[in-house]
Order: sequence, then structure tokens, then C-alpha cells
Amino acid sequence: MSIVYVDDKNFKEEVLKSSLPVLADFFTQWCGPCKRVAPVLEEIAKEYEGKLKVAKIDVDEAGKTASSFGVMSVPTLIVFKEGKALSQSAGAMSKHELKKKLAEVLGI
Repeated sequence: MSIVYVDDKNFKEEVLKSSLPVLADFFTQWCGPCKRVAPVLEEIAKEYEGKLKVAKIDVDEAGKTASSFGVMSVPTLIVFKEGKALSQSAGAMSKHELKKKLAEVLGI
């Protein structure tokens, strides 16, 4: 599964109503750490295909959604399952750290 780009209009459908758990990346185009974590998210999307959806949310275009989850800095990664935010982390994470977080939160 490729990465899904989400905004205020389709957030509910793509993230909250997803049948799969979702790793949501709140980012901006101008953020250096966001650019560093992007290739890691692409790898995660491929490795967890069928088990996890990766969604990218540009906070400049989806400010309402970002503020509703208290996103104050980018990147912020939030893990959702069955419409609920289970984990929220601010700052870039390595692939190892991210896989560890997914194992802790989702058991995958």
C-alpha cells in the first residue's frame, strides 16, 4: 500500500474509519526533520502492507485536524486504531524506534 495523503476533508474516512491501524504523520513541506523521516515512512508502508496504513497530513493544509489532536510541532506521529489515538510522538524517529513503537502499541 502506498502512503495516503490526508486533509481535513478526508481525515475521518481515511484515518478514523480505517479498518487497519493508521500511522499518521503530521508534517509540513518546509520541515527538515519531516523530510528525514519521509523515507522511513515509505519503508514502513511497504513492510507493514496489509497490517498498517501510513497517512501523511500536511498541517499547513489540515490545520483543523492538527489542532484537534494538539499537534504543536512537526513531525508528530500518531498511531490510530479503531478511530482512537493510541500513541503520539513529536520529532523524527529512526526506523528502529518507529518499529519498536508499533510493536509496543499495536503488537505488530
